[in-house]
Amino acid sequence: MSEECLHAMRHSAAHIMAAAVQKLFPDAKFDIGPSTEEGFYYDFDMSHRLTPEDLKEIEKEMRKMLGRKLPFERMEVSREEAHKKFADLGQTFKLSRLDDIPEGEVVSLYQVGDFLDLCRGPHVEHSGQIGAVKLLSIAGSYFRGSEKNPMLQRIYGTAFATKEDLQAYLDRIEEAKKRDHRRIGTEMELFSTHEEIGPGLVCWHPNGARVRHVIETFWKDAHYAHGYELLYTPHVGRALLWETSGHLDFYREGMYSSMEIDDDPYYVKPMNCPFHIEIYKDRPRSYRELPLRWAELGTVYRYEKAGVLHGLLRVRGFTQDDAHIICTPEQIESEIQEVLRFSLYIWKCFGFKEIKAYLATRPEKAVGDDRMWSQALVSLEKAVRAEGIDCEVDEGGGAFYGPKIDLKIKDALGREWQTTTIQFDFNLPERFDMTYIGQDGQKHRPYMVHRALLGSLERFFGILVEHYAGAFPLWLAPEQVRILPISEKFMDYAEELAARLKAVPVRVTVDSEADPIGAKIRRGRNQRLPYLLIVGEREAASGEVAVRSRAQGEEGAMPFDDFLARVQDEIAARS
Repeated sequence: MSEECLHAMRHSAAHIMAAAVQKLFPDAKFDIGPSTEEGFYYDFDMSHRLTPEDLKEIEKEMRKMLGRKLPFERMEVSREEAHKKFADLGQTFKLSRLDDIPEGEVVSLYQVGDFLDLCRGPHVEHSGQIGAVKLLSIAGSYFRGSEKNPMLQRIYGTAFATKEDLQAYLDRIEEAKKRDHRRIGTEMELFSTHEEIGPGLVCWHPNGARVRHVIETFWKDAHYAHGYELLYTPHVGRALLWETSGHLDFYREGMYSSMEIDDDPYYVKPMNCPFHIEIYKDRPRSYRELPLRWAELGTVYRYEKAGVLHGLLRVRGFTQDDAHIICTPEQIESEIQEVLRFSLYIWKCFGFKEIKAYLATRPEKAVGDDRMWSQALVSLEKAVRAEGIDCEVDEGGGAFYGPKIDLKIKDALGREWQTTTIQFDFNLPERFDMTYIGQDGQKHRPYMVHRALLGSLERFFGILVEHYAGAFPLWLAPEQVRILPISEKFMDYAEELAARLKAVPVRVTVDSEADPIGAKIRRGRNQRLPYLLIVGEREAASGEVAVRSRAQGEEGAMPFDDFLARVQDEIAARS
């Protein structure tokens, strides 16, 4: 089934759900019910507080309607007629939505059964064409997304052409629940958030901090190897800086309130770019110095509404793996190709192989002359083609200050995640009057490219946890090896092996609990450890270890030196 047909079917399913709600709860008032990427939802206001048991009854009523093959009837009416219909029905939210339709635009209504809706469509011809439906969950939602407006009840559902497709989707949902980074984060003691500290602010526990340290160390080493220099910048900046950058004009609602320092207003930084620009402007620059590749793991703070905060995936304080390329127009094409190659290298090292590019072109309102936009787009297109990446063009989807490439990765469940952004910026070099002295001895404006590779460490870590279901590859695992002595008698041998592993270094612990060996093995397996080494009398006498790996299970005894070499090779290969 095409995306267009699936969209129409799911939109129609939303109307059928609303019709079922209307029959079961006659006092319900309706807001909107669109299709989504994976299903549909509808927002209601009613005196009854919905429960999971209600979803079963609504679903049962929906199935009756599907069997009756109710037609979807479209009516084009005057604004006055639509207003009267919804006023008579007491549907105040529909009246508000009616006011959103511009004068002169067609007002269309759809009737299915006894349910009347204000809707553009499209819809299927009749309810029998909807296929298999399932209601999934209940949530709260503010009218028009504003906390100042009434809280509505939202029902999420999905629809597929066949029962088999629906079941496959439901299986994926169950697997996604098992992989939820919030649950695994608690089980493995990786991170936490606390109301006492503040919503959307993450505390990293020792295990999570270990993984983060490995990620950051790899990230820094890889950047140095690819010709970058690292920067560190403050967490706050004067209001004047944010006025120059334009953030106070265009992004003030996303910034945290100012503070007074020496009677001067300061803001907590939402981005790192202005600081990097000020470093660039610290002295005159020559074309001979360019390109400059500057990167920073910079912690920033942005206001997000409480309702959208979600574990590590949507937070208020996060560390952005930010970089800026500052170069001449002649260098831009090769720099973009290098940035894209570098991005793909990083993603493959973390085990992500399905990557798609989205190229966003010039919108109607934009800064920068046509020549700059044209050169930037050519550079982006050539880079994508050179790497052979599947690419989709988003016509007019670029920011007003420049075109961009977004890279999306697919995880183990086939879900697509927005990650890397390679974004041209023709705005900030103008606002900050960035220049370099060219070969002709004159001042020229450099090109500037923003590049967030992982996006943010917090969000990337959440994606990584769900991709691997907490079973990190050896090089990333917070604890790589655990040694399990069969009894207290073999503790000395276990500690001797641990010391040798730590010297490599390998992240290793010794399970010194006085539990039976079976309990120790179960504990290590439940904690998703890559390797368990069991040592007893035979192993201590022969210099061996009995290896149990997460991937292969029981592997039997082998010389400890062989195991040590194997682990070193596996860590080096990042396999």
